[in-house]
Amino acid sequence: MRTKYHLGPMRISWYMSRYHAIAISDACIYRILKRNGLSWLPGGTRVRKIHTQRYEQRVPGHQIQVDVKFLKFEGVDGKIVKRFQYTAIDDATRIRALKVYDRHTQANAIDFIDTVIAKFPFRIREIRTDNGHEFQARFHWHVEDQGIRHAYIKPASPQLNGKVERSHRTDDQEFYQLLSYTDDTDLVQKLSEWERFYNLARPHGAFNGKAPYEILRERL
Repeated sequence: MRTKYHLGPMRISWYMSRYHAIAISDACIYRILKRNGLSWLPGGTRVRKIHTQRYEQRVPGHQIQVDVKFLKFEGVDGKIVKRFQYTAIDDATRIRALKVYDRHTQANAIDFIDTVIAKFPFRIREIRTDNGHEFQARFHWHVEDQGIRHAYIKPASPQLNGKVERSHRTDDQEFYQLLSYTDDTDLVQKLSEWERFYNLARPHGAFNGKAPYEILRERL
């Protein structure tokens, strides 16, 4: 788990206990990682913890946070490849939907929301975004036409969409640091695998090691 998704000792401990019935402390896992030269992550993966006020919804679908993560890769020909990861995360369960596009547009934002509506296994009540150009009039009214409230956060207040922002840091630490870009087909496949792992198996710190879909089953 350390080499595939850069999970830390605590998450590995949770994972081993929940999915393999192996009780092992995070301290013991740390010693094993250290013995095998895996106790330190590559530069850029360790992020200082930022303490902000937490806002929690308990009903799945009550609020979905949506944002765009800017990606930059070096292609096989040495040229820089720019892509855009659209992300939706349910506030109550942390279930996510991810999709990569080659352009940062309202049309793609609308396509992504249609994907989210079809994918999430509960009714969506509200979608919260920042004030980016991709979330303006066409996007806004498309969301409202689906019977979903679209709310903008205050300008320069990313902490109000803190869960999706934090999930993007997790993407960096546990997924993109390990990814070697070859082409979009490979990227889409690996991102789909990462989304599935995140939703179904990855231990989540806010839920004492439970995965998002476990929380969904408890709250529906």
